[in-house]
Amino acid sequence: MLKTRVITAVLLLAALLPSLFFLPQRHWALLMAAVSGLAAWEWGGLARWGAAKRIAYGAAVGFLAIGLTLAYPAVVEGRTPGLALPLYLVALPFWLAVVPLWLRYKWSGAVGGALVGLVVILPAWLAIVQLRSLGAGVLLAILAVVWLADIAAYFSGRAFGRHKLAPTVSPGKTWEGAIGAGIAVLVYGFVLRHAVFAGDGSIFVWILGLVLVTAVSILGDLFESLLKRQAGLKDSSGILPGHGGVLDRIDSLTSTLPTVACLWLLSGRAGL
Repeated sequence: MLKTRVITAVLLLAALLPSLFFLPQRHWALLMAAVSGLAAWEWGGLARWGAAKRIAYGAAVGFLAIGLTLAYPAVVEGRTPGLALPLYLVALPFWLAVVPLWLRYKWSGAVGGALVGLVVILPAWLAIVQLRSLGAGVLLAILAVVWLADIAAYFSGRAFGRHKLAPTVSPGKTWEGAIGAGIAVLVYGFVLRHAVFAGDGSIFVWILGLVLVTAVSILGDLFESLLKRQAGLKDSSGILPGHGGVLDRIDSLTSTLPTVACLWLLSGRAGL
């Protein structure tokens, strides 16, 4: 299993890193549209749809993203990014208000399946496209926030974990792990603030933003864990040997990327 995971990871990096740094922006958007279509197909599995409906939904979401890319090139290329703000302002309340209630009351993944899938997948697609328009290195730094949070949560949870965060959803996650993730993200965020943004912006606002990003990252992870548990699935699919599916790899990103993109637009850095 470890050998399979390593081989898959190497192949993914070999495909994605050159794409991230060298593809034209519109081609990056189209590539991510294809990934979104695969994620939507997996979403159908979490919603317990039949094979035909899953394929149709995956194709519909993928072609919707392609259509938006072709119809609104200025948005995906970052020339008029503010037009995407309404979409993010739908996603953010979903993650901050609806998902905590969903986790609390264990609503079925079949509830509003197609619409909820759009709220989860489409803003994440647009965010990973728009944030890349700031530069491949900037997007990579943002993705590193999620990876760092996951790693810090794992090790701090193993070392200090005593209190379960959501025992009926993901028994391995602890409050101590979440706190460790938050601390790691704060340290990383302050390094970025001084190294990349030259200390620009209020420290208080930076702290709030970093805490918010950490929280929604955890919510994204827990949300997919709940849906998989309800669907009786270990992974969202087997499309990535040793890693599960696309949604297994981007669960936290579906919540984090739209949040970061929304904060970026609201901060005025997009030139609104």
